[in-house]
Amino acid sequence: MPTDCISYQTSGYFSKLIQDYLDQKPELKPLYNHFPTSENFEKQITEKQANFDNANRIPLVETLKKQYQNIEISDSTKQNIELLALSNTFTITTGHQLNLFSGPLYFLYKIISTINLTKELKLKYPSNNFVPIYWMATEDHDFEEINYFNFKGKKFRWNKESTGPVGRLSTEGLDEFLEIYSLELGSSTNANVLKKLFEEAYLKHENLADATRFLANSLFANYGLVILDADNASLKRAFIPYIKEELEQQTSFKAVQETISNFKDYTVQVNPREINLFYIEDDLRERIIFENDRYFVNNTKISFSKEEILKLLDNNPEKFSPNVIMRPLYQEIILPNLCYIGGGGEIAYWLELKSFFNAVNITFPILLVRNSVLLNTEKQAKKADKLGLSWADLFTKPADLINAITHKLSAFPIDLTPQKETLEKQFEYLYELAQQTDKSFTGAVKAQEVKQKKGLENLEKRLLKAQKRKLDNELQRVVDLQFELFPSHSLQERQTNFSEFYLEKGEQLIPLLIQKLKPLEMNFNIITI
Repeated sequence: MPTDCISYQTSGYFSKLIQDYLDQKPELKPLYNHFPTSENFEKQITEKQANFDNANRIPLVETLKKQYQNIEISDSTKQNIELLALSNTFTITTGHQLNLFSGPLYFLYKIISTINLTKELKLKYPSNNFVPIYWMATEDHDFEEINYFNFKGKKFRWNKESTGPVGRLSTEGLDEFLEIYSLELGSSTNANVLKKLFEEAYLKHENLADATRFLANSLFANYGLVILDADNASLKRAFIPYIKEELEQQTSFKAVQETISNFKDYTVQVNPREINLFYIEDDLRERIIFENDRYFVNNTKISFSKEEILKLLDNNPEKFSPNVIMRPLYQEIILPNLCYIGGGGEIAYWLELKSFFNAVNITFPILLVRNSVLLNTEKQAKKADKLGLSWADLFTKPADLINAITHKLSAFPIDLTPQKETLEKQFEYLYELAQQTDKSFTGAVKAQEVKQKKGLENLEKRLLKAQKRKLDNELQRVVDLQFELFPSHSLQERQTNFSEFYLEKGEQLIPLLIQKLKPLEMNFNIITI
């Protein structure tokens, strides 16, 4: 199988904004701080060091120790937590929702990109320490986005009601889910490992945050990953001044709105609200709205005067939850962070935020598009070889791929371009002739030209269709292979759960990915397992 390189830009799966960002188009420079190169991290370190409040390290370390007190952790993770107290320690952060059993494969790729970047930076800047952080999105409340995963083409859904932050959601009922999932896993050694991992994560922990922490720690603890739940009163104390400014001044709305008003050629990923905060309780996360000199909690009867809400903020900052616009700022205030690693959609909304960070005088992090991967088996690679397909072919849209393969396999040319060119020459002569006689003849020539060109185009389409029927068996094998690699005509990493490949590779899966992924190279990784 050819090992041709697939860039993010040519893969067909990234927006124009992300493609232009990766190409470092000059017009996008105002939207980010430094582009993710190894050399640029030196500037980022200097800026973050000058701008970060080291007093915030103390509650960070204390909070992490409390969150890890009931979980067995590796020496490398323990050491990384301690290192966060030092002024020469910086973080590389990725964030992810609390998807059931990690959700789609890119959960792994985000975290591995983060781990591997810290390794690269330690080699480049040995006098500093770099800690990989997985920021759990425990305050999100969109349960429908995270309550399922896909395994071997089937969707396994956790049917439960949820209205508040998902991190606080009880794991009750997942024992029944495991019974159904276990039947599909089978009884192999690797299947039993997966069953035990699910059981220990979700049946032995009371809420989704603790369960997800256990799962991620089990998969990545040996690589020093530090998992943070920022739904925490102690951590939010450092965020109080910015919450207050948001309530009183609506700084984020003004700054982000101005930025996206200039997004003429790009799709806006998120639109800011006047106040980009939620009010949060165990079973509630609703927007805060300012109307008629009062602050209302949407869809409730809760409301506050300005004095009341500021008093609540001072006494109970944990009652305030940042939305997608404010969360990045919260992250950069409590973490000595250099870089955020995310998917294309995430980086797209981060690119809306630079002016907001400037307005509140917080250093904007480097933005890195996470590693993307297409996993394939040796059997699939051999099939592609036999069909004469390159990886670039397989990334092509299905209809375009089938047309291209039909042309390639046909014993004769399907393209009628030579005939069209001959027709063009014949009508050039007729137009010359028309100029020498009555003008009405020109109209007749034009009508005949249109008719005959359309006739050739129709013949070409029918010829292509006829060849597709004739080559049906070969084309079906192409269709089947592409669908195996791109389930539901989407990227595998957005559809398939890691357990499907863990059955094949077991405990070798993550070390293999750790070995292969190079976060700063920013190419689509094709990995045969």
